[in-house]
Amino acid sequence: MSVTVNKAQNQIRQIISTAIEKAKAQGLLPEADSAEFSVEVPADRQNGDYSTNAAMVNARAFRLPPRKIAEAIVENTDLEGTYFEKVEIAGPGFINFFLCDIYYADVLFEIRDAGESYGRCDYGKGKKINVEFVSANPTGPMHMGNARGGALGDCLAAVLDYAGYEVSREFYVNDAGNQIDKFALSLDIRYQQLLGVDIELPEDSYHGEDIKERAAEFIEEYGNSYLEKSEAERRKALVEFALPRNLDNMRKAMAKYRIDYDLWFSELTLHNGGELQETIDILTKGGHTYEKDGALWYKNKDIQTEMLLAQGKTQDYIDKLELKDDVLIRANGNPTYFAADIAYHRNKLEKRGFDKAIDVWGADHHGHVARMKGAMKAVGIDPDRLDILLMQFVRLVRDGEVVRMSKRTGKAITLVDLLNEVPIDAVRFLFNMREPGSLMDFDLDLAVEQSSQNPVYYCQYAHARICSIIAKLEAEGKTARDCTAEELMLLTATEERELIRFLSTLGDVIINAAKNYDPAKVTHYAIDLATCFHKFYNNCRVGVEDESLMQARIFLCLRVRDTMKSILNMLRVDAPERM
Repeated sequence: MSVTVNKAQNQIRQIISTAIEKAKAQGLLPEADSAEFSVEVPADRQNGDYSTNAAMVNARAFRLPPRKIAEAIVENTDLEGTYFEKVEIAGPGFINFFLCDIYYADVLFEIRDAGESYGRCDYGKGKKINVEFVSANPTGPMHMGNARGGALGDCLAAVLDYAGYEVSREFYVNDAGNQIDKFALSLDIRYQQLLGVDIELPEDSYHGEDIKERAAEFIEEYGNSYLEKSEAERRKALVEFALPRNLDNMRKAMAKYRIDYDLWFSELTLHNGGELQETIDILTKGGHTYEKDGALWYKNKDIQTEMLLAQGKTQDYIDKLELKDDVLIRANGNPTYFAADIAYHRNKLEKRGFDKAIDVWGADHHGHVARMKGAMKAVGIDPDRLDILLMQFVRLVRDGEVVRMSKRTGKAITLVDLLNEVPIDAVRFLFNMREPGSLMDFDLDLAVEQSSQNPVYYCQYAHARICSIIAKLEAEGKTARDCTAEELMLLTATEERELIRFLSTLGDVIINAAKNYDPAKVTHYAIDLATCFHKFYNNCRVGVEDESLMQARIFLCLRVRDTMKSILNMLRVDAPERM
């Protein structure tokens, strides 16, 4: 929350509390403990800049009608030295406060003094949060779901950072287990086919063009020398050749997407370092596993039933879920992905000590959420320390039609295809225009359009327009300077006041976005800020003859410019000075 806004709200609380005590002393209100009250911004500013329900919530304590309580309070209010110039009673007893000029000046001074830090707060109290996102299978190229997940996860991490958390961005590399075995088989078959061997690729293998490309690159380096080697040796060599190249391509794609991970965590380290076995041992020792058909099973049904009953769910409700147990170690001795996933989350929350782990997953993983939270409980970790953000899928749309094919491969469009066609600013911004749980159509035509219809262009244009205004005035010899409070108090036009009030809400927007894991609140703030500015610009000429008013309006423009730039930088979107 803005320091100035917080100060204003605290003043109201103090004004009300003091007035109640005065009213009691005068016998206007009875001696009784007063109740907690709220301070809010009315939907209609004609009803004041702030409103409180202090009279209503105290009706029972004082055994008086709210209106009568409000009259006693207002009669004893003292606004001297506060941000308020008047107070009124409305309706059944709402008490409305109206801001005075100095408040608006102080908001602008606060933004100036905070600079690039404006909007930052200590809401998170430095708690350590791990945000894991994208984590695409390294056996193939990243797809459109990864495109949305990348923008969402990275911007969520930025929002949490602004809200005062210590944030770590992480990519989980699935470089062990069944998918790597399938990767090895697919590479092996393609390798042999390219060398003339008559062999079919199984239906459940990887059929993408990238597998053929890796196999062809392997042939360029090693020729047919591996045809005579054993299947195990050949597949091991192919994976060791292809996997690093795929990971390198992923790192390059993420860098192009302006995503910098603090850690690329290898699943293989869980297997080789003993943490996977350690985690399974903990589950077994806790009585949460059993053996059946040569495999080791996890008692998922028992754990989830216990958790659901604790939440007040009925047994009938639980029975309808048809909960099932999960395999941890297959009969062939290989751990399942689920087993590794439990060890991985234990690594984040227990071994590395994050206060909270946030995973950004596709909506198709919704059934895995309760299982993973239950598994945390089973290994002795508070399930509430794990939050999973489910993200709905994306459809690409062009000319009103769904786009399904890539020109290069004839297959589904990949993240790299998208970044080669659409400006990265637009991709990052537009993917954060909707809350994660909502389905999304990504309009390719809109993303490249240079008009106010394109939300990112609209915001960038507001920033560039302010830069142009300042440059034009400087060319006329009108250089910006600092302003006095008295000069800023000249900003009394409706559009000026609306713009300043909106600027003051950024802190609350950041906190709400962090609370709800919803970066879309920030992108919408940027759009609304651009709208407020354009409305101001169209109704309040900056280069007026009154030098003090001109400087005050320049000062306001600069604060909007700096705030917009800060938001765009947070989203890792460019803030151009010319467009």
